[in-house]
Amino acid sequence: MAIARWLNQTVGFLVFFFLDIFDYLLCFTYKTLDFFFEYEWKPCYCSSPLQAQAKTRKIIVSERGDYSKIVSMTRTKIHFDEISDTLYSRGPSLLMRLSKLVSSVKCFNYTGLIMRHNAVESCDNNDESKKKIRSSSKKRMMTLNSTVVEKSPTTPRWSDCHCSFCTSWLSPSNKDSLFVKVQQPKDSKKARDNVVFIHGFLSSSSFWTETLFPNFSDSAKSNYRLIAVDLLGYGRSPKPNDSLYTLREHLEMIEKSVISQYNLKKFHVVAHSLGCVLALALAVKHPGAIKSLTLLAPPYYKVPKGVQAAQYVMRKVAPKNVWPPMQFGASLISWYEHLGRTVCLLLCKSHRLVDSLTRLLTLNRMRTYLIEGFLCHTHNGSWHTLHNIIFGSGGKLDSYLDHVRDHVNCDVTIFHGGKDEVIPVECSYSVKTKVPRATVHIIPDKDHITIVVGRQKDFARELELIWQRSKTTHK
Repeated sequence: MAIARWLNQTVGFLVFFFLDIFDYLLCFTYKTLDFFFEYEWKPCYCSSPLQAQAKTRKIIVSERGDYSKIVSMTRTKIHFDEISDTLYSRGPSLLMRLSKLVSSVKCFNYTGLIMRHNAVESCDNNDESKKKIRSSSKKRMMTLNSTVVEKSPTTPRWSDCHCSFCTSWLSPSNKDSLFVKVQQPKDSKKARDNVVFIHGFLSSSSFWTETLFPNFSDSAKSNYRLIAVDLLGYGRSPKPNDSLYTLREHLEMIEKSVISQYNLKKFHVVAHSLGCVLALALAVKHPGAIKSLTLLAPPYYKVPKGVQAAQYVMRKVAPKNVWPPMQFGASLISWYEHLGRTVCLLLCKSHRLVDSLTRLLTLNRMRTYLIEGFLCHTHNGSWHTLHNIIFGSGGKLDSYLDHVRDHVNCDVTIFHGGKDEVIPVECSYSVKTKVPRATVHIIPDKDHITIVVGRQKDFARELELIWQRSKTTHK
């Protein structure tokens, strides 16, 4: 065992050293290609925020409500409380330094700000208090202007797939809402309960609609409205290239496309992996609406005190090991921005070819719906969702679980595959320590995917029992 561990570490050091160099070279390659195809240099996360600002000459910041938090960001937009420091730094947070710099600017009451190098300026052209504040030679100052907070074009980038499936969201009717698949009784008024299904990372609504939906009993199909959603950036949902795919953006799109669209007052939630973070956030925001909470492989890691939460979770999910293969894959897409983009360029842009080859090689005996979720996304969407939701939520889940324990009156049921190599079983037990009433079911010989796929009939019956029990427990 010790020899195997030493071999894994030694080989890992050499492999990741090579990948560090390769990713560095790819950085310059993509900058050149971006300029050739899109006629502008695109800053990446190899640079610190301030370095990126020096290259683009502006960083757009906007805020909503009565609090000073950044709420939207592109490559030139920053949204501090929603942005994981793992994006810019695998070590000490550089975003934290920029956050401190910006917090010192006193004009932060405006609804939107444009920041430029060397000056600070109020943003309302009609404001008589407009003024400039000069900094000392050692301090970096910025110009602030709220009149120019515009979103970048939402058309796919040259390295993204342009097929009709991946760009279906660009039609005017689909541009501002998620793709939602609904299965309900013919007379929708007969549906007594609603169930919202939230898929995980690199997945789509087909994870539920192709497995569970056909296997629910006739009684369930006649009593429940089943709603499966493609998250922002996945499947047939919008994939805007000016989004940072923050927790706030994901939640707002779910609320707009599902809760408001279908007028949901009460509903059950079933969530897998990444979706568990969104499910808990929904429960915190709508505590009275949740009838039951079913979590599959929740990515909850207990963060030691005094440790940067996002950095800690990243190293637990992607520990830079070459074995097992799942950890190597996780490390590849987590640590290397440009290598991840290359994978998307080669596979995601060619997902139709991959689908056709899979059908050909398996003589059409293998259903390829999982390919839809695994490959039908953009690198911008998957990269930011991974860092801002899975890693960035590391410091938030404790408070979310405390809120569910104390303020959300519903059953909490957890399922986890005994052979899950993506999210360890300990994560589910950790959730139970925070929410003692939660019930944990460990499914032997099942992994991150086969906890549903391959046992969909059994899992459909288990869900029906959970929903029925919630009627008698929480009337």
